[in-house]
Amino acid sequence: MIKTIGLITGGGDAPGLNAVIRAVVKTAVSEYGLRVVGIEDSFEGLLGQTRTRLLEPADVRGLLPRGGTILGTRNRGRFVDRLEGGEEKPREVYEEAAANLRRLGIDGLVVLGGEGSLGIAVEFDRMGVPVIGVPKTIDNDLACTELTFGFVTALDIATEALDRLHTTAASHDRVMVLEVMGRHTGWIALHSGIAGGADVILMPEIPFSMQSVADKVAERERCDSQFSIIVAAEGACEAGGREFYQDTGDRQHAPRLGGIGNHVAHEIERITGKESRCVVLGHLQRGGTPNAFDRMLATNYGSCAVHALMRGEHGRMVALHAADIITVPLTKAIANVKTVALDSQLIRTARDVGISFGAPDEARYHGQEAC
Repeated sequence: MIKTIGLITGGGDAPGLNAVIRAVVKTAVSEYGLRVVGIEDSFEGLLGQTRTRLLEPADVRGLLPRGGTILGTRNRGRFVDRLEGGEEKPREVYEEAAANLRRLGIDGLVVLGGEGSLGIAVEFDRMGVPVIGVPKTIDNDLACTELTFGFVTALDIATEALDRLHTTAASHDRVMVLEVMGRHTGWIALHSGIAGGADVILMPEIPFSMQSVADKVAERERCDSQFSIIVAAEGACEAGGREFYQDTGDRQHAPRLGGIGNHVAHEIERITGKESRCVVLGHLQRGGTPNAFDRMLATNYGSCAVHALMRGEHGRMVALHAADIITVPLTKAIANVKTVALDSQLIRTARDVGISFGAPDEARYHGQEAC
């Protein structure tokens, strides 16, 4: 029988984390009379001198509009999956954490995270700890759910940035490149590019040709449009090339993508002679107040996660499906990254309104040039 829930936030922060925490606490206490223990600094808070705090309804007042997470968050840390490097998982770390859960009297876990954090959650479920996952990532790349909380707020921020870049680009006849997050997928780039009226969208799913991007800029000049707006996901790369990294990482730190925007701006200026500038949106997409949609979605996820845990639905993740909240197996949710399908309606719509994806064979997607 579950009497105490442990609550963990893991991975990168995202708008709406605190809204989920609030909903979990209020639902657990008011509906089931449970205790909720917040585990600080993600799974690392379960090791050594454990770092936890009891969460009462009074502790979560005013959290709906607050960004970040009151529990703190970390990436995988000592729980890192080392199988990719040919080594075994650090079983002693998981065993220590599981023992501490028992010592703390925690009967089940609600884990807020993306692919990495939910992968750790799967291991705890296999060890017999009841777990429910909540899908959190601004990249919107978790499988089995239509939306992850935090994505729509990040999209709003990117779109507002594009609106602002339009006016300065038009004033100076420049090419402006906006680099947005998106390690493996182009969901933010695609949605904001359409909503913000970009001329070129570069994303990991479609390797691009710099010449094709330059051709789009030249086409706009021929049509008497003296400026261009380009959106580039951080994981985008040229055909036959590789991603750009700020830091290649080491055994303790994951590689950090970044640099594609500056590369594109430099190359466009070299090829076309047009003055080009880059803006890296970076962590502005993660921080600050969640919008109304993400507050609502996060609240719904948090409440439904508690109900699912109490129904005995362990080893599952809450997910948005056709405007309803369902649960899906955690293993299925993290099995594959949800990428943008190249035959999707959004891709077709983008091309219909004249947006280029910089593909080497871009010409086959568009008919005659239209001014």
